[in-house]
Amino acid sequence: MTTPAPHRRPVSIALSIALSLAAASAWAQAAPPAPAAVAPAAPEATTATWGAGLLLSAEVSPYRGVGSEVRLLPVLQFENPWVRVFGPVIDLKLHDAESRHLALRLRYADTGYEAKDSAFLAGMAERKNSVWLGAKGEWRNGIGQLSGEWLADASGHSKGQQLKVVAETLKHVGPVGIVPRLGLVWQDRKYVDYHFGVDASEARAGREVHAGKAALSTEIGVRLLHRLAPQQSVFLDLSATALGSAIQDSPLVDRRWVSAARLGYVYRF
Repeated sequence: MTTPAPHRRPVSIALSIALSLAAASAWAQAAPPAPAAVAPAAPEATTATWGAGLLLSAEVSPYRGVGSEVRLLPVLQFENPWVRVFGPVIDLKLHDAESRHLALRLRYADTGYEAKDSAFLAGMAERKNSVWLGAKGEWRNGIGQLSGEWLADASGHSKGQQLKVVAETLKHVGPVGIVPRLGLVWQDRKYVDYHFGVDASEARAGREVHAGKAALSTEIGVRLLHRLAPQQSVFLDLSATALGSAIQDSPLVDRRWVSAARLGYVYRF
């Protein structure tokens, strides 16, 4: 039986919101028009668009003694020709064409923990959340989309870097869009050591000193999208991540896989 996670900061889970809002935004291009209706015309190049809604997120933590976190979160989206905001992610567009997209990216990531989050983490120093800066690129063709994201810890907490590459494609089953995906996430030694390492001052019986190494994790997932009306959509995102061996080796971790489910609603103004 899964143990509920203790209460943590009321800050949105960065990956959850960014992924879910990105899915809702992509729906405008993904959804086919109904036979008796015409798809809304694309906004003019100078038009700003807004979106808002709710996200119900359930995620399994990799940390020992920390179970699943269930949260109901507000979501916000904004986009104009120069800037795109979705949840805790802000993109400054450098190139935005039909098949290619390049942007500078700022992301707030709620990946830290506190000693009170579980009995096993007692005596561990707080690992703080971070602001990450980097770049995001996307390439689309008739088969699917390939995206890459490189980020560095601008807060200086971990001084780490991470790189994520995701391939996904869109299929339709009636009015439902189905987007399966496969992703690889590389995190450098500093990132893994900060989040999953154990310093000498933190070592206890059953929690030995541990120095983190660079890790490569694999994510599989699927997103289901359905347009309720021209300005309204719902989505369900399911994912499972196989943690890299260097993360699994940490005494703070007791899982090989972590999973997540996210159900959301977005209204686009």
